[in-house]
Amino acid sequence: MINVIGLGYIGLPTALMFATHGVEVVGTDYNEELVATLNAGRTTFKEEGLDDLFSQALEAGITFSTDYQVCDTYIVSVPTPYDKDSKKIDACYVNAAIRMVMDVAPKGATVVIESTVSPGTIDRFVRPVVEDRGFAIGEDIHLVHAPERIIPGNMVKELLLNNRTIGADDRSVGERIRNLYASFCQGEIAVTDIRTAEMTKVVENTFRDINIAFANELAKICRQDGMDVREIIRIANMHPRVNILSPGPGVGGHCISVDPWFLVGDYPMTANLIRCAREINDSMPDFVLRRAGEIMNERGITDPSKVGIYGLTYKEDVDDVRESPTLQMLESMETHLAGSACKVYDPWIGDDIVPHQVHSMDEFLADVELVIVMVGHSELRDHLADLDGVAVLDTRDVCGAGENIYKL
Repeated sequence: MINVIGLGYIGLPTALMFATHGVEVVGTDYNEELVATLNAGRTTFKEEGLDDLFSQALEAGITFSTDYQVCDTYIVSVPTPYDKDSKKIDACYVNAAIRMVMDVAPKGATVVIESTVSPGTIDRFVRPVVEDRGFAIGEDIHLVHAPERIIPGNMVKELLLNNRTIGADDRSVGERIRNLYASFCQGEIAVTDIRTAEMTKVVENTFRDINIAFANELAKICRQDGMDVREIIRIANMHPRVNILSPGPGVGGHCISVDPWFLVGDYPMTANLIRCAREINDSMPDFVLRRAGEIMNERGITDPSKVGIYGLTYKEDVDDVRESPTLQMLESMETHLAGSACKVYDPWIGDDIVPHQVHSMDEFLADVELVIVMVGHSELRDHLADLDGVAVLDTRDVCGAGENIYKL
């Protein structure tokens, strides 16, 4: 049996995947309401294919509890926030989970950390917790790092198909955990040491962040001289060894927007390019604000209530708002403009999480003169004709071309 600790965006799909592939699973979370919802037969967030997978896992016998279990394998998948001042990882949730595991773990158990951590986190934070409880690592308790590699919106498929990395002190333990994940993972599974596994995951997301930053800086350069950045990128990408990504309003989610800061925090004198890329991407919500101000001046729009912001999530067709560029932009508006009366709408967010939020496209478009598209949800494509009468700042390049369509 395995005990999956943390039933959020990563832990729940992972637990369900194991359960539907012949592994006995108990999912544990401290959130009593979340556990009750799962035990009532309902999932806790929207994700393509998740409800079907959940039904299959229930039939296979998965259970959910707030209690940690006595078993031979634990998979820890709890949040790993970072301190925005020091740029260092906050391992408090991982530490708390490890302490609870140590309260029940029998000798010989293996603890797998799935949470994304900065290089050296397991050495600095996890090992001391285990050793303080009197366990000998490598004899009484085995430690493994198996960082997740999935994104909201495609989790189920990526759990099945993506390659994975297993980091372990002992190669034989690593191979055993590799075989456990191979019960469902069809991708290649590399086995290495823990520090390398930690570094590899952070490097993957940092690479993507730097590429996005290059596209975003190009957008700023081209805007300064009135050039079409997307046409320039399209033509440059015709070169066989060039693949520039698309610019956008910022970078969100709990991976690309966070993981590079781990390297900046741990290597402040060395990670100069990484820091610069993060600062460029973090600056994009303010760049969108300035661009919107230019359009308002050009169109003679003076009333902020005539401006609508479309999209609250960090990417299209998910309900995940973690590190959302829209939320960053709204926070900046609150700080620098003493708030805003802009209308906000996102078809994936049913609860009111920001001021002036509405819950239908008709209500959103009523009386607006400028729409700022922050997220390219599929729903928007069904309403492009409804945007003909208003100015549109299309930060995601999903609205096509037209006299009323403005780009970054």
